[in-house]
Amino acid sequence: MSTTVNPIRWFYHEFGLASVHATGRNAYLVIIARTCRMFAYGTNALILAIFFSALGVTDNQIGLFMTLTLVGDVLLGTLLSLVADRIGRRRVLIGGSVLMITSGVIFAAFENFWILLLGAIIGVISVTGGDFGPFRSIEEYVSPPPFDENHVSQNARSILSQLTTPLTRSDVLAWHVSTPLIGSSIGSEVSGRILHWLQSKDGWSAVDSYHALFWIYAAMGFVNLALVLLLTEACELQQSSNDYSQIPQQEDEFRESQTNLSAPEPIVPAAEKSNRLVTAWNWLSTQLAQISGPTRSTMYKLWFLLAVDSLADGMVPYSLTNYYLDIKFNPSKATLGDITSASYFLGAIGATLAGPLAKKIGLVNTMVFTHIPSSTAVLVFPFPPYFWMAAALLLTRAALNSMDQAPRTALIAAVVKPEERTAVMGITSTVRTLAAMMGPTVTGLLASNEHFWVAFVAAGVCRLAYDFGLYGLFINIKLHQRESTPMEQVSSEPVRDRRSDEEMELESIFDSDASTISDSEVNPKTVPTIGLKPPSGVDHQRARSRSPHRVHEM
Repeated sequence: MSTTVNPIRWFYHEFGLASVHATGRNAYLVIIARTCRMFAYGTNALILAIFFSALGVTDNQIGLFMTLTLVGDVLLGTLLSLVADRIGRRRVLIGGSVLMITSGVIFAAFENFWILLLGAIIGVISVTGGDFGPFRSIEEYVSPPPFDENHVSQNARSILSQLTTPLTRSDVLAWHVSTPLIGSSIGSEVSGRILHWLQSKDGWSAVDSYHALFWIYAAMGFVNLALVLLLTEACELQQSSNDYSQIPQQEDEFRESQTNLSAPEPIVPAAEKSNRLVTAWNWLSTQLAQISGPTRSTMYKLWFLLAVDSLADGMVPYSLTNYYLDIKFNPSKATLGDITSASYFLGAIGATLAGPLAKKIGLVNTMVFTHIPSSTAVLVFPFPPYFWMAAALLLTRAALNSMDQAPRTALIAAVVKPEERTAVMGITSTVRTLAAMMGPTVTGLLASNEHFWVAFVAAGVCRLAYDFGLYGLFINIKLHQRESTPMEQVSSEPVRDRRSDEEMELESIFDSDASTISDSEVNPKTVPTIGLKPPSGVDHQRARSRSPHRVHEM
């Protein structure tokens, strides 16, 4: 009996299922809801560009549609994440589900390009197969109120980060990332089989079968809505009992505090409130002001490289890649669905293996040496004369493409100070998104001029430039000294665990990505520092010797 139970128990604890169970039913609901959404997005990735081509839409318009849809998704996601804690996170998720249903119904019922574009911009349609829009930003990260420099609550964070503890957080977020990829894989497989079955029936045209898939998309929106309605009050922003204001110690300070309390709030002109460009510039200035000069110097290089990589990814998403295969080889939709499904599945396996590999060879090495073969596969993708060769290159790209994502998050968290992580992560996400938006338009222009293949060559060159630039600039990067863990603070004896820095960073990949930075880290002015400062040599250690455990031993 023990030979059967022990492996199950090992899998249950080693792969984080115990953490998900300990978090409670809300964690299950959030993970299942996202898996259902990714199932629907998997159907989009297979047919979206092919659907527009069947309607007679030009390649140039297809690229413009994808770019404008990405813009709408980003603006909608940013807006809703900023107001989520004011109007309620569950209400925002309910609203997002309704928008998803609306978009599915519009695409299932209409064929006019401008109506479909409007439905995609104001609704929720994934043109890349990724989880854009209002859902993921609220589930994984909720921005603190903008321009509030005097009070940053530690509770201004995601649903999952709030529900979990530091010990369970990385496991729960890992399942929140990996399980939906399986949903995308199943969605692509099922949609391909449904298309093949419908198109083989009398009276069903290709366009009719595509409309049927969008009804499935709308149905998954209803499933997502039902799961969101089951979430409990624990998902909403919890007011912290630790929030406090500093008590004046002198009479002058007391008078000043009374004056500040009685002073009316400044009236902001309506014209200034409506000026979105000023608001965006103020946000960017505020974020940059939170980042020190040395960190900015490092991140400017990384932001440039990430923009190049994101532009390349935006040029050849799965939807356009499937469109290219359909034009060049004209495979059955079932076969195309099989290839797309396998791509998502291999991507999930690759993402799972990225963490253990990075512990062995390091963060930068994992990012570069897994990404180079993927980039090469993109570069040579348009040249094979046979479908099976092109499919093999696509699967190679998919299997390795996502292995740099988790190490990249850990690297960013490692090269910046803890109090700078929120600002850096916010700017990084914005840079990547803006760069990716331009990709579909570029590809649409090339495809309309009979140069579709050039998009893959250009994307491959850009990705390789990112890989070699990353290796040259960051292989010997110095990392800031990591903050102590709670166990180290209470322990009176030196810790002898000699784990590598990459292990320590990867254990908190999703913790950093979800912005679970405490109040004292985000705004260090609120907590006075007491005691001696460590020597300057401890603050900046080499990547292979920056473990806080080793610092204790020094």
